[in-house]
Amino acid sequence: MLSDLLRWGGKRPDQSDPPGDAAPAGSAEEPVVPSKAFPKFLTVISNQISPVLIDLGPVIGANVAYFGERLGCKLFIEDLFADYDRHARAGTLDALPAAMESRFRHEDASVDGVLCWDFFDFLDKGAAQALAKQISRILRPGGAVMGFFCSSAVERAPFTKYEILDEGSLRHRHHPGAGGQKYPLHNRDIIKMFDGLSVAESFLLKSNTREILLRKK
Repeated sequence: MLSDLLRWGGKRPDQSDPPGDAAPAGSAEEPVVPSKAFPKFLTVISNQISPVLIDLGPVIGANVAYFGERLGCKLFIEDLFADYDRHARAGTLDALPAAMESRFRHEDASVDGVLCWDFFDFLDKGAAQALAKQISRILRPGGAVMGFFCSSAVERAPFTKYEILDEGSLRHRHHPGAGGQKYPLHNRDIIKMFDGLSVAESFLLKSNTREILLRKK
């Protein structure tokens, strides 16, 4: 189990991505896409003193720099996409529910925000429920969770790296992982598995992806 704790000033932002890994803004291969949920997420986190964030995606230098400059927060990178990739290559995806149950070492109610990106799309019901339970456990009252959820099943899809360009824009970058099957989740299913959380904002994009912001009471 790997976890990187990144503090602003701990490393230069350009050291966390391989050289030449970026693409020009707005390129066909790595498009820039507006986000309606991310500004709402930032507003919630900005109201916290010394916020603690968890990012379920890979380390992206621009994101580390953005959160350091904007929030001065403590950021934990828990690259669950890499975990999924290892299980997929080993043929052990059936072990994901148990892996999600023991994945986080964070104490109860110790985190202000969680960026899930679209990771839940790749989880079957058991793994999704196990991960949602852990996120609900570690989130503080008043905390926020942001996730992207597909509206229809996809037999196989690539992973995406989400690079923050500004408050309302994300670059969808190439991810070297193998990707996998996508499973749709309805709003009622999301609410049910995130026990103690409620949907504060929900936006349906032109791509038929739903951006959802969940809050803990």
